[in-house]
Amino acid sequence: MQLEMRYIYEIYRTGSFSKAAEKLYLTQPALSIAVAKVESSIGMPLFDRSTRPVTVTPAGRIYVDAVEKMRDLEQDLERQFEDIRDLKKGKIVIGATHYINSYILAPILKGFHEKYPGIELELAEGSSSSMIELLKKREIDLTFNCDPKVIVNFAGYPVFSDILLMAVPEKDPINTEYIDFRLSAGDVMSGKHRSPECPCVSLKNFQEEDFILLREGNNLFERSQRLFHECGIEPHIKLKISQMVTAFHLADQGFAATFISDRLIQHENLHICCYKLNSPMILRRFYILLNNQRYESNSVRAFIQYVQDSYSQDSYS
Repeated sequence: MQLEMRYIYEIYRTGSFSKAAEKLYLTQPALSIAVAKVESSIGMPLFDRSTRPVTVTPAGRIYVDAVEKMRDLEQDLERQFEDIRDLKKGKIVIGATHYINSYILAPILKGFHEKYPGIELELAEGSSSSMIELLKKREIDLTFNCDPKVIVNFAGYPVFSDILLMAVPEKDPINTEYIDFRLSAGDVMSGKHRSPECPCVSLKNFQEEDFILLREGNNLFERSQRLFHECGIEPHIKLKISQMVTAFHLADQGFAATFISDRLIQHENLHICCYKLNSPMILRRFYILLNNQRYESNSVRAFIQYVQDSYSQDSYS
């Protein structure tokens, strides 16, 4: 891609001449001169400099679209060359939430790197909705998602499932009322909650509890809203945060109740009581999603197969 195209695209991406210049290691005057030369050659401005952030003009929109198409072609071409190298070299950019990166991908990435040391791995982290936007823009190769409404719009490969549990601080008096329903960390680790015989409890029984809930943009936010609506209750929200892992640790410190994935329970020394809820929404099936318009390289295929093989023996994958 020509330098001028890179310059203009970075201004579009950051919405700022100064930020783009910093990322491109240029002075702002040098960047402005380069853009002015392009604008002079086509006879129209590419940016509306009166707005903050800077926005593209109709001509700028056409130019940026062309740059994105060229970028995509270059990336696909490079991936096809990488495939000829027989997985000795390549790069995969993975986008996921903190939960996926820390609790699902950590052992996967270690094993995959040992098997394919020549493939470079890069991680992006954010909410599930922000990762979908990056996937649409082809800024990442793949992401993980469990929302059926999202999955149908992409090339998807099933990989694993988890079960949502209600986590209540162990010192909360409500735990004495539901002794027959509560699960210890050890119970969850042994898979007791996965058994059809495991007793379920209604979320309505916790309607007076204080909750830590996730903010909008995360699948768990949507599921929690549906769970509350299903029971006809309005939750007492004590805190809203961005990550389920943080909510899990806050519940363990006695802050408030929250929803967690069973995969977060990895040792017995926890200070929470868990409950299996009587709703089909507690089961989440995760898929690896790819952009349908992007070339699927051998490196990406190998990664998908590695993840699927890693969870092939999972009793609820």
